[in-house]
Amino acid sequence: MCCDSLIQNFRRDFSILRYIIKPYFKTLLHVAFTTFKFRHSFQFYRRSFISDDAPFCNGHGGVRKERAEAMGKKKHRESHHRTSRRFHQDDDDYSSALPSSAFDLPPPPQDDDDEEEGEEEEEVEESHEKSKHDLGADTDTPSKFDLYQLSVQSPKGDISYMLKFFLMYVGGRQPLHLQEDFCGTALLSTEWLRSDPRRTAVGLDLDLESLDWCLDNNLSKVGSDVSSRLSLFHGNVLQPYESHLVCHPPKIDFIKDLSLDDSIGAQVQSGIPTTMGDATLPARDIVCAFNYSCCCLHSRKDMIAYFRHALNALSRKGGIFVMDLYGGTSSECKLRLQRKFSGFTYIWEQEEFDVINRKTKISLHFQFGKKKALRHAFSYHWRLWSIPEIKDCMEEAGFKSVHFWMREMPDTHLHENADEYTAGRDVKYEELSAFRQRDAWNAYVVAVTNV
Repeated sequence: MCCDSLIQNFRRDFSILRYIIKPYFKTLLHVAFTTFKFRHSFQFYRRSFISDDAPFCNGHGGVRKERAEAMGKKKHRESHHRTSRRFHQDDDDYSSALPSSAFDLPPPPQDDDDEEEGEEEEEVEESHEKSKHDLGADTDTPSKFDLYQLSVQSPKGDISYMLKFFLMYVGGRQPLHLQEDFCGTALLSTEWLRSDPRRTAVGLDLDLESLDWCLDNNLSKVGSDVSSRLSLFHGNVLQPYESHLVCHPPKIDFIKDLSLDDSIGAQVQSGIPTTMGDATLPARDIVCAFNYSCCCLHSRKDMIAYFRHALNALSRKGGIFVMDLYGGTSSECKLRLQRKFSGFTYIWEQEEFDVINRKTKISLHFQFGKKKALRHAFSYHWRLWSIPEIKDCMEEAGFKSVHFWMREMPDTHLHENADEYTAGRDVKYEELSAFRQRDAWNAYVVAVTNV
């Protein structure tokens, strides 16, 4: 009885208290919520202003970091004012882009005007940071494939010229299907696929390591849509149909989505092909072999056989085969040239030339500072072919016409002892039927079929 009385009294007192505080409950709750929100916001802004890892957010989050970067750019400018940087071409600059030859990249811009100094500082810093990222700043020695792509290749320039050649000599349609022979890391094929979702690419190379590197690095940086339109094959360009597919199995699925009215062979059968001969691929509009790769073929018989394979891969509606070639008096002597990039120096070393067999050995080295180097990162035993020899082989293989686009290179004797060998952008490729011998030159050779 006593317990029941206590309970009743408690309920009565609680009811009275509830009616007393009810008018103020919402106000107290609002004050508590506002206090919590203020503390949370304060901690966020405190981290944004004080932490070096502050995110670049809208508002004031990046103030300290922007100021620190501005100071860093100034220090970088003072300590690295001689650092060269790799030229990055914009999409609108295709008309003046240069091909992927050993020293055919345009030179770094010079600081001629004080008015442009601030802009130059920002560009140098951005290029430096990009190179550090591309080379893998966390590793002691960058990948030789990364170094090669940065210093030797210029895929946008090559693609620009290939499109120009196709529209000039074939025309009537846009080229969509590319085959890159001697593709290495397939950087050109990857770039080809970026700009048009209808494009496809086939890469063929004898070096399995470079193909695997492409899958793990170049393709990992693009979307699944791009990677699904690229097929990589491991094999010899002289036996392309025996080459084996190295792409992950889903990569071949793009074939099922294509219109194969212009394809080679029958419709795609169920299952995943393991060789190029088993796969039904769209006929290529363009086949290319860059970075002087055709010099790896030493006999006329092999060269003609390769050109016939390239011809057979091209569309019956018309297509082109494009390769590059170098020459000049300097190509037939011992030579060493170098070009500086952010974080490393690229060195081209050419051994003595065998005039009877027209063969030489080329080695590519990469120097990091004064004490560290990656020597013989790439070595090639090349036969130096002449332009008339290449033309004869192409015509015998069955190409309808052959065109030569020539470009004179700077005199190597004037740069052999210099800190850097560069090629200016003012000299462009021209289609010529005659060309006087020079110290050094580069050429695009364009073979056309079935027009």
